[in-house]
Amino acid sequence: MARHLPTGGYPLTTNPDLANERTLATFDPLKITHLLDGSPEAAQRRRQLEALIENDPTNIFSNQDNAYLHRTERHVRGLAKHVRLIELCRSIGIGSKTNGEVILDEDWFKLLAAVADDLPTALHWVMFVPNIISLCDEEQKREWLSMCRDWRMIGCYAQTELGHGSNVRGLETTATFVKEGEDKGGNWIIHSPTLTSIKFWPGTLGRTCNHAMVIARLIDGDGVDRGMHNFLVQTRSFDDHSLMPGVTCGDIGPKIGYNNMDNGFAKFDHVVIPRRNMAMRFATVDENGKYSKKTVSDAASKIYHITMMQVRALIVMNSSQILRMGTTMAIRYSAVRRQGFKSNTTQEHQILDYKQQQYRLFPLLAASYCFFFTAKKVSANLKAVEERLMKLAEGSQGATISKTEVGDIHSSTSALKSFCTTVTSDGIEDCRKACGGHGFLQSSGFPEMITSYLQNPTVEGDNQMLPMQVVKILLKLVNDVKVGKTKDWQHTDAKYLLEPVSKQIMMKNDDDSTTIKCLAQSKEEMINVHILRTAYQHRAARLLVHVSQQIETQIKEQGTSFEDAWNGALIQMGRVSRAHSLYLLFDNFVSGIEQELNRERPLIGPNEANVLMDLSLLFGLYWIEKDIGDFLEDGYMNANQVSWIRSCIMDILEKIRPNAVALVDANDFSDFKLKSALGRYDGNVYPAIVEASKKDPLNAIEPGPGYEQHLKRLIVDGVGVYSGTVSRL
Repeated sequence: MARHLPTGGYPLTTNPDLANERTLATFDPLKITHLLDGSPEAAQRRRQLEALIENDPTNIFSNQDNAYLHRTERHVRGLAKHVRLIELCRSIGIGSKTNGEVILDEDWFKLLAAVADDLPTALHWVMFVPNIISLCDEEQKREWLSMCRDWRMIGCYAQTELGHGSNVRGLETTATFVKEGEDKGGNWIIHSPTLTSIKFWPGTLGRTCNHAMVIARLIDGDGVDRGMHNFLVQTRSFDDHSLMPGVTCGDIGPKIGYNNMDNGFAKFDHVVIPRRNMAMRFATVDENGKYSKKTVSDAASKIYHITMMQVRALIVMNSSQILRMGTTMAIRYSAVRRQGFKSNTTQEHQILDYKQQQYRLFPLLAASYCFFFTAKKVSANLKAVEERLMKLAEGSQGATISKTEVGDIHSSTSALKSFCTTVTSDGIEDCRKACGGHGFLQSSGFPEMITSYLQNPTVEGDNQMLPMQVVKILLKLVNDVKVGKTKDWQHTDAKYLLEPVSKQIMMKNDDDSTTIKCLAQSKEEMINVHILRTAYQHRAARLLVHVSQQIETQIKEQGTSFEDAWNGALIQMGRVSRAHSLYLLFDNFVSGIEQELNRERPLIGPNEANVLMDLSLLFGLYWIEKDIGDFLEDGYMNANQVSWIRSCIMDILEKIRPNAVALVDANDFSDFKLKSALGRYDGNVYPAIVEASKKDPLNAIEPGPGYEQHLKRLIVDGVGVYSGTVSRL
């Protein structure tokens, strides 16, 4: 029987190749672990919480048989994990510092990461509660947040419809005010007027939540369409979870991945909700149906964007974590796997020694760290912006923030979400391919990781559409540079564009045939941080000005409509967004390392900074080489410089090679979290692969399932025996 296949069990020692790799490191991985966690104390706390999950006596958090469960079983187990997680939180005091609200506790996301599985309740804390906090008035928050805290109210965010996603203004669900009704003070009638208006795709909506924050078109008491607003709609009963009158709700069906989550549909048939169930922090409707907006600055009115931007920042940080997990699995396996005999010996090469393997994996390793530094900075910027917006909305004296600053961080998060999720989704698939045939096994950990992550290029703004939002804001910078109004841009991410955009405009206006050149005069200068940063800066500015002038020329000189001119520039906008992202990523990577070293009590020393700087240089050089046409197109770089870039990349691959395993070890991912036979810390991948195959239910009995009913008819009964020629149909 397959389950009795002898493997000798797991060796008690670490694979010798992996053990040797760890002796080669030129830095202390633990110091980088502390950097990633934020402090030694935070790392220790994370490990405590991970141990709590991994050693839970109920064993409900085990992921060992995930691959063999039907999605209904996975969904139910996901609910069980969530309930047990809340029990644990209450038992150890998680939430005690946040008025009992566990999802606002700093340990909450550490616990979620420790669970290492998707929970069907996720949209409750990712979107639902943040929307109540940001968009509801104080009375509404007092009523609803306590119910969320106690997990009586479990919610989702219902924006996307069957026929509309990114185009929010095209949503069809209506919320119509009626003065008459059961509730004193009027009601809203929530209605799905068409097939395409059915809410479709919101996570947690299908079977889990009992409330939804529904985005609907507000029709006031005078019959005036006031655009999109948020409405709290109860979808299921508090008593027995049955559907509320007029609500039809369910799961949309199996997806490529992420199948623990009940992405749902909801049709509303004249569902009645109280007037006060409209989010009323920034707009109100009184008992007579009269609509009014509260007076706040243009910038403060954008506070509703904060939740969306925070989610995008979380997605960037998640991209870092997923890519760090993928590279951990692939690099450890590449150190253990041997292929190809060395000259005059029977010993085989570690596949990590092959340059093409290094070229596949090390730039992804660099990107995984790069995304971390950027996500950290973006999150800090968002927190600061949110605090200023809150003060503005509350009318605090002295609180100021410009519309430009809010627009800039929206632009940055849009660009970064698009780029980072594209790189990560492609990157973890490249990691899988780098593991050869074994990467195709479920036990490798890659299939579930890849299929669950693949939603990210689409959710919270499709990656092909977000560049339009990025460029729309950056074009305002171009126009402001033209008229000399650059003050508001001095405290933005896009500040770096002001000078090079000005130069590009002057050159175009003067019809100057000269071109700006990269200043590197040798291979050694090509690896200079300032040279690389300037190259990214120049590329982004040139492409942005080109888009601006392309649209302007088509409208003014060719008589093209703005809509057609905009459509004609969409592909180029994608290049601008990518260029903007890469400048921000490279700059944040380098400055993040420098800032950490310059702290009064830095978490890393010179050795750790050096290896991180090697990764930053590889990141900078690699993405210039990938997009080399952008740098050659206007003559900014020449053939010699391109050759130097490629040579520098090879040199840095060589420098990173002895530190590769230590760099992935620094992530401190447990085997429980990785769920990968290939990425085990001890490197004993072959016993792990065989042990995983023995667990397959297909191997439970001998002979295998299907033999008696089907296969026996061929082999024993002879239904396939050739008996001579017969007439054909």
